[in-house]
Amino acid sequence: MNIEKTAIVGAGAWGTALAWLWGKNGREISLWGHNGGRVLRMQETRENTDYLPGIKLPESVRVTSELRDCAGADLIVFVTPSAALREIATRLRKLISNSDAVLLSCTKGIEHVTGKRMSQILREIFPEHLVAVLSGPNLAVEIAQNLPTATVIGCDDLDRATQLQRLLGSSRFRIYTTQDVVSVELGGALKNIFALAAGISDGLGLGDNSKAALVTRSLTELVRLGVAMDGNANAFYGLSGAGDLVLTCYSERSRNHTVGKRLGCGESLAQITASMKTVAEGIPTTRSAWECARRLNIVTPIIDEVYAVLYEQKKPTAALEELLSREQKAEQL
Repeated sequence: MNIEKTAIVGAGAWGTALAWLWGKNGREISLWGHNGGRVLRMQETRENTDYLPGIKLPESVRVTSELRDCAGADLIVFVTPSAALREIATRLRKLISNSDAVLLSCTKGIEHVTGKRMSQILREIFPEHLVAVLSGPNLAVEIAQNLPTATVIGCDDLDRATQLQRLLGSSRFRIYTTQDVVSVELGGALKNIFALAAGISDGLGLGDNSKAALVTRSLTELVRLGVAMDGNANAFYGLSGAGDLVLTCYSERSRNHTVGKRLGCGESLAQITASMKTVAEGIPTTRSAWECARRLNIVTPIIDEVYAVLYEQKKPTAALEELLSREQKAEQL
């Protein structure tokens, strides 16, 4: 696997942080953004002031709004919002000129209606290409501050995963490998729902005891639904499951936690989303996970209450009461 040119599709905070990380040693990176005005500002200032202010992109990073500039890359990294992945990947499919390009999904989500993971969408659109995934407890701003972090690359081909590990990893960005693509993706997607719940708990001022119980029961629910969706129970206790869950439920820098906290403080979802430049993936993923749980007949009380708050205008206080009034029973892990 010879990777000389890397393209990152999506110039949000995460895509920009990865461009900085992988470009700071001189590696040739193309960073694509859909917003022409933002891209122009980034070209002029070398900074993404909307999503990652204060971080200067290396000169080896070429910022572009032309998707065709990504078509010849050896490694194409998808960091788009989950709802946009299919449309952007379909557009790129018509342009791609490197038949050996490796595709790496860094998008965390589950597609509405189909219930498909992001790698499944990419395999459907690019059936002849190798697809890998990357997920873990990784805040973009800390990556760009060169703070130590760890993550996981999942790929059916373990040799290729190891090659990507060597290429993309460093002492400050420690990468582990696995062939369990399903669990890596589901852990990264589902944890965002529970981060919303944790944020609501904080917004309501319920305290640390309550939040610890909520996060613990969230992990149990994540494992239950994840296994029903073909994940491996043990894998969900790793970096892309429990690790990412802890980060997003407790960090004030987590956008999903922030949305939940604002909901708990009394703001409406419409008010919150209208004020945000970034996408909180927990919002669409809640709907997708709720649909999957219904199809699979899985009991998901926390997901159900977050869904009710987001999509049925249920008051967060009422959702809390619903959870607290559930029958007391033996703990099931």
